[in-house]
Amino acid sequence: QVQLVESGGGSVQAGGSLKLSCAASNISYADYCIQWFRQAPGKEREGVAQFDAYGSTKYADSVKGRFTISFISKNQNILYLQMNRLKPEDTGMYYCAAGPFSFASQSCAEYRHWGQGTQVTVSS
Repeated sequence: QVQLVESGGGSVQAGGSLKLSCAASNISYADYCIQWFRQAPGKEREGVAQFDAYGSTKYADSVKGRFTISFISKNQNILYLQMNRLKPEDTGMYYCAAGPFSFASQSCAEYRHWGQGTQVTVSS
């Protein structure tokens, strides 16, 4: 059973940095997509940064150049999201999610597994 556990959230001032972690169990990065999502109060959930099964990354335009997704696989299986130059609009609950990569459509179509989330608050 896939399990995802996030940590590392907190409160920072604008311009600061945070590093989120997601400990992933029972995932093969060669077959899965894994992505960080976020949701601010009253807003829809949005994808922030993604790894596909080939190890290619994709970022939301709003975080390009500021956020970096990375992982340590094999024994540790930890996904990270390094967030720099944080802005108040980055505030929200951040979730780690995983789903099987569709080799037929070459896409990350469905995220089936979700962590419980970690709160990030950026003050101006």
